[in-house]
Amino acid sequence: MLLHLANFLAQYQSAFQVINYLTLRVILGALTALLLCLWLGPWVIRRLVEGQIGQAVRDDGPQSHLSKAGTPTMGGVMMLMAIAASTLVWGDLTNHYVWVVLGVTLGFGTIGWIDDYRKVVEKNPRGLPARWKYFWQSAIGLGAACILYFTAASAVEISLLLPMVKGVMLPLGAFFIVLSYFVIVGSSNAVNLTDGLDGLAIMPTVLVAMGLAIFAYASGNAVFADYLHMPFIAGTGELAVFCATIAGAGLGFLWFNTYPAQVFMGDVGSLALGAALGAVAVVIRQEFVLFIMGGIFVVETLSVILQVGFYKLTGRRIFRMAPLHHHYELKGWPEPRVIVRFWIITVVLVLLGLATLKVR
Repeated sequence: MLLHLANFLAQYQSAFQVINYLTLRVILGALTALLLCLWLGPWVIRRLVEGQIGQAVRDDGPQSHLSKAGTPTMGGVMMLMAIAASTLVWGDLTNHYVWVVLGVTLGFGTIGWIDDYRKVVEKNPRGLPARWKYFWQSAIGLGAACILYFTAASAVEISLLLPMVKGVMLPLGAFFIVLSYFVIVGSSNAVNLTDGLDGLAIMPTVLVAMGLAIFAYASGNAVFADYLHMPFIAGTGELAVFCATIAGAGLGFLWFNTYPAQVFMGDVGSLALGAALGAVAVVIRQEFVLFIMGGIFVVETLSVILQVGFYKLTGRRIFRMAPLHHHYELKGWPEPRVIVRFWIITVVLVLLGLATLKVR
């Protein structure tokens, strides 16, 4: 919004042209989202406490979690408000990629909000029935994939790119829609499964978003794309602003979510943030890089799949409890140790993902 206002005012005062610099808007987007989250946090937490919107805790999990019962949840609302407002203020609103990823984020956030509301307000332990949850996730994921497919202006926008391989693009055709659907929906649920400890999911989300922001900026800049031997996709640079708002809002939320948490993000936050990362990766054609950077999300998801599958086949468990972070808790690791070590692993994975920019 301010970009368009600045372009108008630049006719009368050239100083307003500085807003056209993408790097400046990336920084300002992150700072705006951070400050908005810090400002909204106390008000949101107070309203959740007044509404008695507290977290229910499983009695078959780690005993240390029993003290978390009643902690306000659905705090992801503050992040979504900060991300949406900051993107609308600093993003290019004529860029359809911005609207696609923002729509996916808010759409999945709405699904999570309904699920949380039914669980903690209506006291329905099932929340939103799984079939309806996946139906709406599929509808939004497929809708976004179809929009990207039918608005693609070049073959590269619907081709599969392999990291560390220069100049190789595999045309996907209509299979692009299927792949995009699985990336968006899969990423959403992976972050949701990881969100089980104070700050565990949000910091990896911030780190991955920052990594994807660099890829978005490079793929949307013809000079950098040519230098790094990656395809140039016009307009994707604006997603760096969106990724920056995720990082800023995430850090603002972590201020309240760090151990011991004052508030949990709930499904409204985790489903939305996961879908946002997946949607950005699809637009900039970096699904494999998301797989690398978001390795913690991938491993957490695989631990659940393996645990359930192995138990159904043999009646025995691989892990003491799934997702994986609970396994280490039951082994005796203090919660902060699990959280920080998972953060450190994510830092390494994000750096490995960024290394693919040069190793081609």
